Amino acid sequence: MNVPEIIERKRDGQENSPEELEALVRGVLQESIPDYQISAWLMAVLFRGMSLRETAALTKIMMHSGDVLDLGQLPGVKVDKHSTGGVGDKITIPLAPAAAACGAVIPMISGRALGHTGGTLDKLESIPGLRTDLEIPAFLRIVKEAGFAIAAAGSDLAPADAKLYQLRDVTGTVPSIPLITASILSKKYAAGVESLVLDVKSGSGAFLREPEDAQCLAQTLTSVSREMGKKARAYITSMDQPLGVAVGNALEIRESMAVLEGRGPADVAQLVEILGSALLELAGIETDSESARGKIRAAIASGQARERFLIWVAAQGGDPRVLEKEDGLARAPILREARASRTGKIAAIDVREIGYAANELGAGRRKMGDRIDPAVGFKMRVRLSDAVRAGDVLAEIHARSEDDAALAAKRIANAFRIEDDADPAPPLVLEML
Repeated sequence: MNVPEIIERKRDGQENSPEELEALVRGVLQESIPDYQISAWLMAVLFRGMSLRETAALTKIMMHSGDVLDLGQLPGVKVDKHSTGGVGDKITIPLAPAAAACGAVIPMISGRALGHTGGTLDKLESIPGLRTDLEIPAFLRIVKEAGFAIAAAGSDLAPADAKLYQLRDVTGTVPSIPLITASILSKKYAAGVESLVLDVKSGSGAFLREPEDAQCLAQTLTSVSREMGKKARAYITSMDQPLGVAVGNALEIRESMAVLEGRGPADVAQLVEILGSALLELAGIETDSESARGKIRAAIASGQARERFLIWVAAQGGDPRVLEKEDGLARAPILREARASRTGKIAAIDVREIGYAANELGAGRRKMGDRIDPAVGFKMRVRLSDAVRAGDVLAEIHARSEDDAALAAKRIANAFRIEDDADPAPPLVLEML
């Protein structure tokens, strides 16, 4: 296979054949094609795009680049949920046990912090002892025991994605919609999932800020899923303000527990209901969204969802007793406040800036290999369109040192735009596909 010809064809806006795509992926895995040629092809894809047929072919090839789990031993339709990432997005943590308590079977492959967004695995690992690096037999056993498992993709699941993503991350080709689609779906479907709910974020804290880009990604994800014989439903949701109150790993675990106890922030509870009801419908447990949402609410109100979460924590090696204690999870030693500089209304929030400020505190990674500090982060005290007076608290900062807290306070205050008046906050769900 002539690699320069494959690159040139894509550079000129032509389609690559499945055979060409397979040769590229094989070359990546075998390291027989140099990085500079793969990088050139990735850049050509970024600028020229891929057809639906190409994207589906690449997704299938990447999916079969390693093991594909056979979950036939598990009962029912296997469902999962994926979010494209946002600040304060802890939805997976209360969602999975709530849906599992309603009978859903959820083998979930999840990820770590990326850029300005937090990672579900990092949040869960703030629970002492909890493991997310599971071998396949343990993964299947936990799904049977708890109704769900949340784990990192092992090296044998879609290994081509890990190698391609490393190159995309350092060559400026992350925002390609076909490459995002192949990355997400190859891992999910290699894990044996039959149906998928997709939460595609749009707004200042999303990777895709513009609504039309989010819509394009949502359409591509659902269309490629159908091409692969899978069921998928996508929701475009707002990331123009952080989800919930908590931003930071242990802080978000505490907030997730509050949601499971029926006392969490309204937006988090609402999205758990919406996405949870979609999981139940795709699993064939309920036939309409109203009854499915009622089932999710009932699982939380009865305490069954919370109990399911504690069973799962123990199954993955964590100590559920720490979740019952006020000081069971890590706490930062320094608490400070970011305050409003003027009187008015919250007209806009630079959510991406808040995510990066959390990273600077240690809640995320600035470079590969950085250790996550589970204790640090923020508690947001205002929301879009709220009225504030000069000196009012915008956010509570949980920091490791006074210097860190002072820098974060300044950065957070600058992330809020306060004007004399403000438009109402956008709805949480912008569109469903």
